[in-house]
Amino acid sequence: MNLVDIYRLMRNAHIQAQSIVDTIPEPLLVLDNHHCVESVSRSFYDTFQVAQDETLGRPIYDLGDGQWDIPDLRHLLENVITKSMAVIDYEVVHDPNIGRRTMLVSAHRLFQPDRSSQSMLVSIVDATLSRQREAESDMLVGELRHRIKNLLAMVQAMARQTVAEGRSGVEYRDDFLGRFKALVTAHDLAFGQPGEIGLRTLIEKTVAPYAAGEKKIIVEPGPAVTLAQVQIVPIGLILHELATNAVKHGALSAPEGQVRILWDVSKDSAPKLGLRWQERGGPPVTPPATAGFGTRLIDFVATRELGGRVELEYLPSGLSLEIVVPMP
Repeated sequence: MNLVDIYRLMRNAHIQAQSIVDTIPEPLLVLDNHHCVESVSRSFYDTFQVAQDETLGRPIYDLGDGQWDIPDLRHLLENVITKSMAVIDYEVVHDPNIGRRTMLVSAHRLFQPDRSSQSMLVSIVDATLSRQREAESDMLVGELRHRIKNLLAMVQAMARQTVAEGRSGVEYRDDFLGRFKALVTAHDLAFGQPGEIGLRTLIEKTVAPYAAGEKKIIVEPGPAVTLAQVQIVPIGLILHELATNAVKHGALSAPEGQVRILWDVSKDSAPKLGLRWQERGGPPVTPPATAGFGTRLIDFVATRELGGRVELEYLPSGLSLEIVVPMP
């Protein structure tokens, strides 16, 4: 075998080795004992947008206008790798010219039979997307825990506050399940359906079970209002409480009774939604001696959950209530 054949074999072996390296999707570098770049995979060029002539033969810390001159990476290559044969998934957070990245860097000494190699193979896995997904997942799990906690607290409060004294078990059950059903309906509207929910849709779905006649509950035309997700459950509960009270004691308990629901949006620099509930034609209305659970629930939800206020009037013509809450 002459020198030409030997050169051809060596060249073919080099090409094959480089092809194998270039096939690997993760960026790879081979560094000498001075941490200068001896060889680079194609994926490194593509991922970090650097050219070959500004990469080979240069210290890794000088690449990309110094974007790899990272204290954590220096510690890895100059201290850790000298005491260990390999380091796996050393996390480095950095802001190179392609944007903020979370990278998992692994370094291995190149294997030689006499173990005298000072060169190392460095692989870099871009974990930015997976870390973002993990953070989003943690946030969603935390939100779900918070939401379930609030939901259970609301159910517990409804069970405790629903009046039991002097009533049959059936009456208590029907009262509690009515409020619970309203909570489930509002929660399903808020979190169980894709897209946005309009105020009119929420009103119509919530009061539909109480509209025994065609003209019993009139939902007046109003401006289009898209509700924030956090507003849907509270407003749904308020509407249910008002409708339940109207069926038991108010306008919906009388043949000629009627409820009108209307709303508008203020033109202030910080717009507010004004939602009004007006009853007419029901039994005579007198202010109660003490506020019942329904009244307390409405006040609590409007002020604490929605950050607004409640204006309640017991007029001779019927109950009139307005809630004013900030627009989302």
